[in-house]
Amino acid sequence: MLKKILLTLSLFACSLIVLAEQLKINDDAPKTYVVEKGDTLWDISAIFLEQPWLWPKLWRLNPEINNPHLIYPGDVLTLVFDEQGEPMLVVEPIKVKPSYKWSPKIRQQDKSDSAIRLLPLEIIAPFIKYDHLFSAEQLEQLPYVIGSDEGYRSSVTDFKVYVNKDLDLAKTYAIYNKGEEIIDPETEESLGFYVDLVATAQALRAGNMAENEPATLKVNTAKREIRSGDYVVPVHEGQMLPSVFSMKAVGKEFRGAIVKAASNGREFSKLEVVMINRGSEDQVDVGDVMAIKRLSPGVVETSEGPKYTEEAPRWDRMLTSNGSDYKMPEESLGELMVFKVYQAASMALILRTEKPARLDDIVTAPE
Repeated sequence: MLKKILLTLSLFACSLIVLAEQLKINDDAPKTYVVEKGDTLWDISAIFLEQPWLWPKLWRLNPEINNPHLIYPGDVLTLVFDEQGEPMLVVEPIKVKPSYKWSPKIRQQDKSDSAIRLLPLEIIAPFIKYDHLFSAEQLEQLPYVIGSDEGYRSSVTDFKVYVNKDLDLAKTYAIYNKGEEIIDPETEESLGFYVDLVATAQALRAGNMAENEPATLKVNTAKREIRSGDYVVPVHEGQMLPSVFSMKAVGKEFRGAIVKAASNGREFSKLEVVMINRGSEDQVDVGDVMAIKRLSPGVVETSEGPKYTEEAPRWDRMLTSNGSDYKMPEESLGELMVFKVYQAASMALILRTEKPARLDDIVTAPE
């Protein structure tokens, strides 16, 4: 029985699965299957494959439709084999009959609108880093580590740290290093402090700060050293992500920029986490898909011919009003999807890049 969870996976999800393994068809695999509402490519592939995670390889060719990763209720899937004997599913779409109002006019249902772009968390979870963004005011209210039973530089499991606030006994907490302050390059205002998740721990003693007795946490896992001053937050606070992302293009008037990468690099590519300088106050939602664009280098006309602005003589640069004699285009180089939204910023996963993305690259509506 198929799970009625999703209708389809996005085109972008195909690039997130490894295709190197050999396909093995189930002994009881049917010759054909009719798609029902709520089916997923993953679940349908489980009918045919012993390894459903290899569904992109089963769907690698589909000449009948423009996008092989969109399926619709009523489509007939046929299992065929290519010249090398490799299996694949071919879609034989059935025309959707128009529906009617109780009026002389006919209302036709657009089949292309019945496919919903959804992306399961299980596919992108391995690439998401559970770092966080806090405002200065929020950090002032958070409890923090004051020391440990082995010294604050301990970075192994099974040791204890002490916290300057009463905690809930047996509850699990996340420990964060205070990171850098993120400044919006456009407004020069603070977007908050980017904090790194360094450990998780469980409360062994609740503490009694009325008597100056700190709470005790036993560290379960530590990614790096825990320092005095590290912040302590309930493990699920700000980290609850939806099981499925409803992917949609951001509005056409939207415009922002990449201001931070979780890797701390200046260049980054597919499946890396980045931060953009737009959030809930800019109507950004979880699942928003954005294009990554970059302005082409400016060009200045000189006595020796056209030169890139950075290479042109200072005098020629001074004669230009915007650093270029031409209005250079913004070229698209990839897409990203927002998975966490704050007030003035958002975290996103890069889904595709033609070339490495960079800090200050522009994010807009996909074309």
